[in-house]
Amino acid sequence: MKKIEAIIKPFKLDEVKEKLQAVGVSGITVLEAKGVGRQKGHTELYRGAEYVIDFLPKIKIELVTTDLLAPDVVRVIQETSHTGKIGDGKIFITTIDDVVRIRTGETGEEAI
Repeated sequence: MKKIEAIIKPFKLDEVKEKLQAVGVSGITVLEAKGVGRQKGHTELYRGAEYVIDFLPKIKIELVTTDLLAPDVVRVIQETSHTGKIGDGKIFITTIDDVVRIRTGETGEEAI
């Protein structure tokens, strides 16, 4: 099993969610995040004073999937989130040893 975490631009969330459902992803966790990377921040003017906005709004998607489905999930996220501009985000893939569904006690891929 693989855990896939993706940091994407907020306006791409709905499209990514729809495409993930189309390839068979049954559940995702979405978190609002703020971050900075190569995109850096920017300055804004408010009531005559300049403010530096260091952290930009992002969305973090987390999901666990089977080893078989993981390449399709990564491809879908990458293709759907791509704008070609700086700040498109990153995808992190880690191996999961086990999963336990709390309600039923199921483990492994059955618990996903």
